Amino acid sequence: MTALTLDIQIADDLASDYNGFTPSQSQFETWIEAALLADAYNKEEAEVSLRICSCAEIQALNHDYRGKDKATNVLSLPTDFPAEMNIPLLGDIIICAKVVASEALEQAKLLEAHWAHMTIHSVFHLLGHDHIDDKEAELMEALETKVLIGLGYDHPYLSE
Repeated sequence: MTALTLDIQIADDLASDYNGFTPSQSQFETWIEAALLADAYNKEEAEVSLRICSCAEIQALNHDYRGKDKATNVLSLPTDFPAEMNIPLLGDIIICAKVVASEALEQAKLLEAHWAHMTIHSVFHLLGHDHIDDKEAELMEALETKVLIGLGYDHPYLSE
């Protein structure tokens, strides 16, 4: 099993106020480890930095990195170290608690389940998966669904 190092930064003081829930360190670790296992990640170590931020911060980052001037639920910023460097840092995950809470409410999903989905989704991005074309999207959604159902959550795409 991969040894996971997870650094969590809570930059939004109100993060726990969005429907009264912010995942614990152990929940994030469970979700990330499940995604790594599902993707057959076979390195001894993995390191992820996860930041919970405000709408303003994620909007600025979304503008800077993706050219989209709006708040989004999550951004995944994979590292691009050469393979020969053998550095375990997979990258950064930035999650906007307010957007995740709003989406869960709009989509009639349990807030914890949506946090799990957004975390797992972003880990797959760190591992190189994407959903730009239909074939890639189907593969990524199938992986996400397998992991989430395996963890006891509902199918993440049925209510959308």
